[in-house]
Amino acid sequence: MDIVNIENICKSYDGFNLSNVTFNIPKGHVVGIVGENGSGKTTTIKSILNIINIDSGNVKIFGLDSRKQEKFIKEDIGVVLDDSFIPGYYTVTDIDKMMSIIHKNWDSKVFDSYITKFKLPKNKEIKHFSKGMYIKTKIAAAISYNPKLLILDEPTSGLDPIARSDMLDMFRDYMKDNERSIFISSHITTDLEKLADDIIFIDDGKIILNKTRNELLNDYLLVTCTHDEFNKIDSNDYINYKRNRFDCELLVDKSIDFKEKYNIDNIVKPNLEKIMIIYIRGDK
Repeated sequence: MDIVNIENICKSYDGFNLSNVTFNIPKGHVVGIVGENGSGKTTTIKSILNIINIDSGNVKIFGLDSRKQEKFIKEDIGVVLDDSFIPGYYTVTDIDKMMSIIHKNWDSKVFDSYITKFKLPKNKEIKHFSKGMYIKTKIAAAISYNPKLLILDEPTSGLDPIARSDMLDMFRDYMKDNERSIFISSHITTDLEKLADDIIFIDDGKIILNKTRNELLNDYLLVTCTHDEFNKIDSNDYINYKRNRFDCELLVDKSIDFKEKYNIDNIVKPNLEKIMIIYIRGDK
C-alpha cells in the first residue's frame, strides 16, 4: 500500500522547471530524495504539501486529493522544513501548550520523552538553543502528534555527527511499527545509506533514478582505469563515466565481468555519494 502517490507534477519558475516528477511512498518505507542544492528537492516537498501551486499533475496522500482534502490530510502529516519557524521567545513548555491546541492527537508524554532524552531545557527561550537543539525540538514536535507520514527537508544539514546520529535514532524509533512512512530530502548521502529503503536522485528538476537502497548499493560497481584503458571500453558496458585529470571512473552493472573482459583490477562497490556524482556529473 502506498501512503503517497505523485504523478507527473510540474512547476515552472524563472530559470527552473520541475518536470513530470512521478514516484510513490509505500507504507512502512523511508524514501529519500537526494540531489544538489537547487535540484528540485524542496520544490517537490512544497508541491506535495500544497505550499506552492503546481502547474499540472496529481498528488494523492492516504488515497485522497492533497488539494481538495488538504485540511483532513495534514492532521496526519508531520513536517519539518528548513524554513519552518517557531517564535524565538517560545520555550519547550510553550511549544507543548501550543501544539496541544493545534493538534487533536498531540501527546505531551511522547514530546516530553524526547525532550528528556535529548536533555533539552524546558524553560529556556529557543532563540538561545544551538542549531542541533533547535532541530531536535522541531522534529520532536512533528513526531509527537503521531502522524502517519513524516516529511523532512534537509533535517540533518549543518549538524555535527553526534547530533545527526541522534536524529537518525529518532527517525528509526518513529518507524518501529512499520505503519508509518518518512519522505526525507538530503544532500548528505551517508545519512540516507543508513536510513532509507528507497532512494530517488533528482537533478535539474527531473528524476534521473529511483531504486531501492539495496539495488543501488549492490547492483553497481565502480571501475577506475587509465584514459587509454577507457578508450578501449565498449560504451555499452558502462552506465555513466567521469573523466578525471589522471583517470576515469565508470559506473557499471555488476553482471559485467570487467576484470575478465578488459583486464582491469581496480573495481570496488561504490557508495551512494559516488553513484550520485557519476550519475549527475558524469557522461554517457
